[in-house]
Amino acid sequence: MSVTAASASTATAVAVATAKAPGLPEVAAPHKVAPKDARSLSKLFFDQLAVLEEGTHEYQYARNTLIEMNMSLVRYAAGRFRGRGDEMEDITQVGMIGLIKAIDRFDLSREVEFTTFAVPYIVGEIKRFFRDTSWAVHVPRRLQEARAELAKATDELSSRLGRAPKVGELAALMNLSEEEVIEARIAANGYTSSSLDAPVGGADGSDGEDAFADLIGTEDPAMERVEDFHALAPLITALSERDRQILHFRFVDELTQSQIGERLGVSQMHVSRLLSRALASLREGMLTTE
Repeated sequence: MSVTAASASTATAVAVATAKAPGLPEVAAPHKVAPKDARSLSKLFFDQLAVLEEGTHEYQYARNTLIEMNMSLVRYAAGRFRGRGDEMEDITQVGMIGLIKAIDRFDLSREVEFTTFAVPYIVGEIKRFFRDTSWAVHVPRRLQEARAELAKATDELSSRLGRAPKVGELAALMNLSEEEVIEARIAANGYTSSSLDAPVGGADGSDGEDAFADLIGTEDPAMERVEDFHALAPLITALSERDRQILHFRFVDELTQSQIGERLGVSQMHVSRLLSRALASLREGMLTTE
């Protein structure tokens, strides 16, 4: 079969097949075929792909050639996402998955141009890639989708009402419960993130070298207690069982010295001496530890 559809610009890339697949033109450099010629050639290959047995050498040749000839569709679709910040090579690779899916699912009987059929597959695969990888924090897919719907609903209601919509209004428009809308709002916070080391402007609005981490949060006084508890634990363990019991009665059960004396069968003065001795031992141990 001669290749009458090939233009002069791609004639050197196309030759008549003799061994690749009976009834199919042998395309020496499929990726160099011009888009206009790729359309007419693709029809020939899809005709044969429909009758060839899957898994055979001829079937693989036809399928692989279709993929290479239509790579321009992937480059076209990927170009629409050039400003997203991701490497174009990654976007193109993802788009190729969409192209392969389109080739495997295309049916000539639908009387639809392959380009019309394939581009939505390619774009959909790229969008799915961004949806799954662009989030700074991973959240369930249902919340990712709810976040997109929430953004649309918020814009629509803001334009209609002239103010920020309330949760109940969003829930009614989105056919969700108020709890689900709130959950989607919280999940939206995971879409982007900033480094704690990112420089921010000074307090006067000028450019500064302060890190974001320097401007948020406060010192937690309880942190010192945590360190004290860790240092104190082995010192309490080293006390006698009676001293530990007295400390427990006084500082956990919050008993008075008289009440402790009644439980132990000793005087209040004796409890006071025992308590003072135990506390002095712990204080000395803490100072030595520091």
